[in-house]
Amino acid sequence: MTNVLIIGATGTVGGTTRQYLLANTTDQLTLMARNTRRLGNLNADRERAIAGSVTDKTALQDALKGQDVVFAALSGNLRAMAQSLVAAMDEVGVKRLLFITSMGIYNEIPAAVGASGNLASNPVLQTYRDAADVIEASDLNYTIIRPGWFDNGNDTAYQVTHKGEPFGGHDVSVVSIADLVMRLTHDPKLGARDSLGINRK
Repeated sequence: MTNVLIIGATGTVGGTTRQYLLANTTDQLTLMARNTRRLGNLNADRERAIAGSVTDKTALQDALKGQDVVFAALSGNLRAMAQSLVAAMDEVGVKRLLFITSMGIYNEIPAAVGASGNLASNPVLQTYRDAADVIEASDLNYTIIRPGWFDNGNDTAYQVTHKGEPFGGHDVSVVSIADLVMRLTHDPKLGARDSLGINRK
């Protein structure tokens, strides 16, 4: 059993990962969201909710207490969010961070997959790269997760690539992302201080 904090638990990736962990583990989940009503009914035995933003130092530190792993699936000013998260984790003493960014932030998508999805051609990705740079400069045991375009498929047929390797494919199911998060949550050496691309096989 692992204590997992999910930040961004009402989003597509955060919400799917929440349900996947409930179904496939005995983990205790803390769900952090700006609007906790959107979480729906909680599993009283395994879940608790904390209202707040990742940039709210008090709420974030409260959410971090007693956690083994933090999983963040966020949108917005990701550099500021990553800075807030790294600082709070250092202060509280939580070391394992799993953070969703996007494929293309290192210009790692080959032409065969669609190089127009790289940061060099798609400045929208800069906020994801900025967050990755902040996290990589930290002393945390981080894994940055770079999914392809995600869809609602129920498959978990996926491949993982490492930073410096060409990205393997264009899309991936959200369930596959949740499965990778589950594996990373329970193996602190898997993906340690690495950036992992994930795409459908």
